[in-house]
Amino acid sequence: MVLTKEYRICMPLTTEEYRIGQLYMIARHSHEQSDNDEGVEVVENIECDHPEHGKGQFTEKRIHLSSKLPYWVQSIIPRIFYVTEKAWNYYPFTITEYTCSFIPKFHISIKTRYEDNNGSTENCLGLSPIELIHREIDFVDIAYDELSAKHYKEEEDPKFFQSQRTGRGPLVEGWKNITQPIMCSYKLVHASFEVWGMQTRVEDFIHRCIRDILLLGHRQAFAWIDEWYDMTLEDVRQYEQKMQTETNEKVRLRNQNERPITPLTPTSSVPSSPLPKSPTNRSWFSWS
Repeated sequence: MVLTKEYRICMPLTTEEYRIGQLYMIARHSHEQSDNDEGVEVVENIECDHPEHGKGQFTEKRIHLSSKLPYWVQSIIPRIFYVTEKAWNYYPFTITEYTCSFIPKFHISIKTRYEDNNGSTENCLGLSPIELIHREIDFVDIAYDELSAKHYKEEEDPKFFQSQRTGRGPLVEGWKNITQPIMCSYKLVHASFEVWGMQTRVEDFIHRCIRDILLLGHRQAFAWIDEWYDMTLEDVRQYEQKMQTETNEKVRLRNQNERPITPLTPTSSVPSSPLPKSPTNRSWFSWS
């Protein structure tokens, strides 16, 4: 049985504000992380179309992270290891896939929808009755859930942070029921590692990683609000492009002596959005 969870992450923002904050946070976070042992290399970032959801943005990235994995995972993968992320952003609905050519039975997919509420919609993503039975809901509290000590910064703690531009924060106990504005990210995550003897352990590990990343990323998106609050979508796309160029240069310099493992996706070919229940989908995870 594939391990499926629906993460619900509330933010003291509107969905339109979150759209800007999310793009800013991902670009800046990826740039900062590429200073360390891991890196995020942007392969493609272009417009795309969907017959139901309309115009959107397609991105493809390589996430170099082998040094961040526990030793028992490193023992079963090559030393030179990266995950490919493909995301179709039709805001307020997104689809994200992560694949690893080294481990074809290791796949994760995410569907996300954003709404202006405090996580109260019972079936935001339109799940079937069977999917609802097997779904596990996990509310992620950006202020009061524990963050690992290595990522903690007091200036990014929503319990203490107050925005100078908006006056929002600090977030007090029960903030999701009294704060306005408020919005929620509903993320349905399917995680599967179909290898006998390791499936449960690896799938549990994947979800712990996902939850940690969602918690850290959303805390940062709020704590950095004074830096992105006045940005337009065009402004944040320009910032995103600047960060991507700098990040790619960091990754290139670090890996300049490594032989490329697979060719980049041609710019003339944009993968269509994945169809539901496709047996060929091989996915990982994201906060997008």
